Amino acid sequence: MKTLLKAEYTALFLIGIFAFHQTGISWWWFLAFFFMPDISMLGYAAGNRVGAVSYNIFHHFASGVLCFVLGKYLNIHNLEVAGIILFTHSAFDRILGYGLKFPDSFHNTHLGRIGKA
Repeated sequence: MKTLLKAEYTALFLIGIFAFHQTGISWWWFLAFFFMPDISMLGYAAGNRVGAVSYNIFHHFASGVLCFVLGKYLNIHNLEVAGIILFTHSAFDRILGYGLKFPDSFHNTHLGRIGKA
């Protein structure tokens, strides 16, 4: 099952790369902002529950899709691009095994436990 999930997340990652390519924006912007969603981990400074919520907001596929769709609808190009980057970053994290967080621990994710036992 893990192989199947990784293949699915890889396909989503490639869709995100393709979508960014269609924007015509320099790849430097993609590289500069690709890891920005990880700033949401700072929420863990306020505790596991707040950290899980902040992390999950910025790592949920729906957040990226919502930003993209709103950007398209409102004709805000930067919001479209932010949505593409959020979506692509989330797929990349899933490929590496980092899932959405449960509120009890950063290491407890919907894809299983991460890190050292």
